[in-house]
Amino acid sequence: MWFVLAVVTFVVLAVVLFYFSVFKRDPLRSVPRGNHLVCPTDGRVISIAHTSDRSLQVNKGSFGRITALCSDVAADCTLVSIMMTPLDVHFQRAPIDGVIKKIKHSPGKFKNAVLNRDWAMLENEKNEILIEGAQGRVKVIQIAGILARRIKCFVEEGQVVQQGQKIGFIDIGSQVTLIVPRSRTISVLPGARVLGGETIL
Repeated sequence: MWFVLAVVTFVVLAVVLFYFSVFKRDPLRSVPRGNHLVCPTDGRVISIAHTSDRSLQVNKGSFGRITALCSDVAADCTLVSIMMTPLDVHFQRAPIDGVIKKIKHSPGKFKNAVLNRDWAMLENEKNEILIEGAQGRVKVIQIAGILARRIKCFVEEGQVVQQGQKIGFIDIGSQVTLIVPRSRTISVLPGARVLGGETIL
């Protein structure tokens, strides 16, 4: 009995230690200050898309998606999607200096594939953070996964943020999509590994 209790205690402590040492780690970042965009999160760039549509569907894995509003950023936009793994740092950071103009959280929902023609069975939880700076607006969209529908937002509307400042967190890892005016230059390519608050986009 005591042996079983000791094993269970060890496993629980190991899981807690792993969670805080991996998922909650917060390494120092050297933020390259300037008029450029810095990456909002750690991970791998999985897509770069351009659109002039008012909104655009962003896929998350094989069975998830969100609908992203683009028109509140610019008439023509670029979307940069970054996939996070459970081993990546899970904090999100402000790509520019600016003011938080709007925050919109959507809890997400499951859909019946029989009743809906769309292939997607899940609409992921998301949190949209619209930031207005000296050179225009950008939007950071936090997208939670199927297993970890837990998004934390550290900022509020009207708050002034600095480039590289932590603005949110997603448990276990998922995806972040950045929407910027198409006039902004994006230098990274799909497949690139990026660091939040440090890599210049």
